[in-house]
Amino acid sequence: MYANKLLDAYKTSKNYIQDKQIAHDLDISPQKISKIRKGERYLTDSEAIFLAESTNIDPHEALIFLAADKAKDVKAQKLWQDITAKLSNQGFRGLVLGLTGFLALVPTIPQYALCILC
Repeated sequence: MYANKLLDAYKTSKNYIQDKQIAHDLDISPQKISKIRKGERYLTDSEAIFLAESTNIDPHEALIFLAADKAKDVKAQKLWQDITAKLSNQGFRGLVLGLTGFLALVPTIPQYALCILC
């Protein structure tokens, strides 16, 4: 699970010994950290971003891999595995730039669709 990677990276960067130290920094209970480690709960987006930025992990990468962890449907899990495998093999930066460029166009797409319909 990617959440464990984030938690471990943060723990190492802060020279922490216990997960309750991470819980204190995130302002959550130590029980939630335990459940996250077991896969019973998930990090929120803001928690993941905080951990990623604190450990020099790309926040884009953190959110994508956490979304993959959250997939419940077998087909979705397979698709996320394919996506994360491609990210790992091809390098994450190229995909982020491509997604960022595409997402920058998203607000204008409905405008073009409306123009075409008129």
